Amino acid sequence: MLLNAPAMERLVDAFRQLPGIGRRSAERLALHILTAPAEEAAALGDAIAQARRRITTCSRCCDLTEGDPCAVCADPARDHSLICVVERPAGAIAIEKGRGFRGGYHVLHGALNPLEGIGPDELTVEHLLHRLDHESVEEVIIATNATAEGEATAHYLGKLITAKGVAVSRIAHGVPMGGGLEYADDATLSHALDGRIRL
Repeated sequence: MLLNAPAMERLVDAFRQLPGIGRRSAERLALHILTAPAEEAAALGDAIAQARRRITTCSRCCDLTEGDPCAVCADPARDHSLICVVERPAGAIAIEKGRGFRGGYHVLHGALNPLEGIGPDELTVEHLLHRLDHESVEEVIIATNATAEGEATAHYLGKLITAKGVAVSRIAHGVPMGGGLEYADDATLSHALDGRIRL
């Protein structure tokens, strides 16, 4: 049977490395690739290989980019005195989709997690501090995730950035637009109240 074939198992295991993909989803993806026309499977493999060759990290903000510097860092219309720090490239993409932020970014490529051996040296913290020393940055917005690791990272960065005399702020967390209070969990409501603003 195909499920016991070593090549199939290797393909399933490869798909399981992707975030949010469990065993059953990995099996479905593997079966799709194996039953699709050979050209489709080859095109997928080629697209992955080409992306890995051509996409790198921006030497300024550490975000993923096909050109260095990235489009945001190279844009003179952006406010480069304002930096938004995110954990991963997906965070910068999410903020960009909102079209409300016109500053620059800095991607940490993770969050502090001592239990998994992730300290400041495994992140791009030193690169961020170097930017603060050599660029005219007036404010850093810390937009790490609302997790224990994200909060610890925000606290750690806040102390380092404040010591450099740069204003630092944390994004507010709370009730999403269109969401009702009765559907929000206790922690979300607590963050929403703590991050309240005057009208």
